[in-house]
Amino acid sequence: MASRAGGDGKEAINEQVVANTYTNMRTEMNQLYTKITELEMEVSEHSLVIGAIEPLDPSRRCYRMIGGVLVERTIKEVLPAVKRNKEGLEEVIARMHEALERKKKEITEFELKYKIRIRKANNDAKDEGGKKEGTAQGVLVGPAGQ
Repeated sequence: MASRAGGDGKEAINEQVVANTYTNMRTEMNQLYTKITELEMEVSEHSLVIGAIEPLDPSRRCYRMIGGVLVERTIKEVLPAVKRNKEGLEEVIARMHEALERKKKEITEFELKYKIRIRKANNDAKDEGGKKEGTAQGVLVGPAGQ
């Protein structure tokens, strides 16, 4: 009997370790999503800049921020650099998408191995029942009364 009690305590510790590991994996995945989104926004900004300066005269002056310093250059000098930066960002995004897919696969395998199930927010809504519904109804009724 003493060994069974010890085994139960060990399982509880293992469950906590599994839960912490799973949480860390989900956090890493969310960080990847966030970084990919951030880089995609930068690619979009690069595209806007390229679209704005490409049709202009190549000898025209323009300004570029390099390491916090505003530098005067010509469009002929700046355009290739901006295009290279955009291509580099797109390559990084592609690698991060691959890492994200690997992380998703790893999480799925982890969930299957430890039989992890995530509770949906609907369960919480059912528990609180009328409170959430009453609040939602009040919001919906307000504009109709005007």
